[in-house]
Amino acid sequence: MGATGAFADDDDVNFRPGNLLVSRSVYDNNRANVVVGAPLPPNCVAPNCVAATNDGSYPNVWNNVLADASFGITAKIVLDQLKPTGQLVNSLEVPNSSDRGTPPSKDQMVTSFSSKSEISLNLSTDGRVVTFMGYLAPVDVIDVSNSNTPAVVDPTNPVPGSFSRVVAEVDEHGRFQFTKTNAYSGNNGRAAILNDKGGANLIYTVGNAGNGANPQPNGIIIGAGAQILTAEHKPLVAQDPGLPTPVGSFSITQLGLKADKVGKDTNFRGLTTFNNVVYTTKGSGSNGINTVYFIDTTGFDSNGKPRACPNGVGVPAATATLPSAPIFYDATQLQTNGVVPYNMCVLNGFPTTLAKTSTAFPFGVWFADAKTLYVSDEGNGTTTFDPVSGKYTAAASQTTAGLQKWVFDSSLGAWKLAYVLQAGLNLGVPYTVKNYPAGQNPKTSLPWSPAADGLRNIMGRVNHDGTATIWAITSTVSGNGDQGADPNQLVMITDNLAATSLRAGESFTAIQTARSGEVLRGVSFTPGTDRDQLADDHAHDHDHDHDDDNNHDHERHADAD
Repeated sequence: MGATGAFADDDDVNFRPGNLLVSRSVYDNNRANVVVGAPLPPNCVAPNCVAATNDGSYPNVWNNVLADASFGITAKIVLDQLKPTGQLVNSLEVPNSSDRGTPPSKDQMVTSFSSKSEISLNLSTDGRVVTFMGYLAPVDVIDVSNSNTPAVVDPTNPVPGSFSRVVAEVDEHGRFQFTKTNAYSGNNGRAAILNDKGGANLIYTVGNAGNGANPQPNGIIIGAGAQILTAEHKPLVAQDPGLPTPVGSFSITQLGLKADKVGKDTNFRGLTTFNNVVYTTKGSGSNGINTVYFIDTTGFDSNGKPRACPNGVGVPAATATLPSAPIFYDATQLQTNGVVPYNMCVLNGFPTTLAKTSTAFPFGVWFADAKTLYVSDEGNGTTTFDPVSGKYTAAASQTTAGLQKWVFDSSLGAWKLAYVLQAGLNLGVPYTVKNYPAGQNPKTSLPWSPAADGLRNIMGRVNHDGTATIWAITSTVSGNGDQGADPNQLVMITDNLAATSLRAGESFTAIQTARSGEVLRGVSFTPGTDRDQLADDHAHDHDHDHDDDNNHDHERHADAD
């Protein structure tokens, strides 16, 4: 593609402020990664064993998830710097075991290739670095995304291995720092944000925990949902993070509903901060509520309820501050009530329907301003396919999947859904990918070709002309054994910020499509970006992109529940 590539120890990798950063996972298509008939998960103990149905050849390898619900394979992470219009500038590979000179004792990190909710990217609160999550493990290890963490071992987890979860920071010169955590045992860490304003050195993370039976060990319960970490500067091998440290907790009992599985209401995915408040989303799993949440740091009322939402639903207080310490929880109540006291709220106006009957699947969140919030909806993942129309009909008929625009109604003190942007996503319409199978997957009897089902991670920018440009990573439906392994897309759209009803002509454009053997995951601005200068940078980039166009003729997982 005419762009430069680099490894993490190179000195010539620089990110230009105002560009895009996209995380990409690359599977090495090694047939020997899996042996047909071998027991899965590796080193499993009866009765938790199944036989591998496919070898490691891509994409058939992901059919193994049809037998092993925990199936995944670790892969390297690549960070692509793009111009805002999508042209590739350069790429940076995160240190991993496939790099020359990277022994197990050296800092490194991987992702689980098919885990669709991993390696979300977020600028730190002062824009200095971008953070994301993964695992301290080699490339090509099976079922790491459902493994235990070293300090939190669940004996009922069918996956017996143990691997630390890791937060990575990358700065504008491509330099990395890593922080280990024992949170998210049995499942995956998904997103992280470094709070580095005013001398702070704290990381907020979200994810899910648990892959075993009930009752869950205490470490699983405290290691789910929203966590807070102190960013480390020591090598990973010298870090000893201890037990997880939760920073946010929620239970559907706050809404007067009957309790479900302890620790499963905080299966969080999306993450952002705005006006000194941490926001997150839940959009998967059959427990809890699929909606948008925030952490209330203003304390508790006389009944021990969060001040911002005594009944579980509210809006942040004007005096809110970012969290600075973990929850001081009551360990005696972990097995009955989870992490208490609860200090999280459903954002007023957003759904309060139980996940088991919900049609909402929120993922990414981006505030354009205090009264305009964009929320991506991933779609329902239903693979109903009509061979006559050639469409995934369930995906094509969705009305809330895509990019939702919410506006704040001051008179009601609540958010209201204004409209949903879908044009150009071509929901349910398969697209072709070079060197990717075009026929049917014999294990599912459905086409390999993926189609957009909705959107996952998003990021945006307010422009001088009163519009907002939003970039998003698509979710997919397909006949793949694991749709998280589909080659997906990076799309962009520009929306009139003041509009409260859908306007004609606004449409998504695909500006990058993952190649065969690759998936796209997170999108953010490059480290070093000053949010206050984004509009100015956009105007500058537009001029340069025009010049480049003139010269173009001369050059070119299983989101575990």
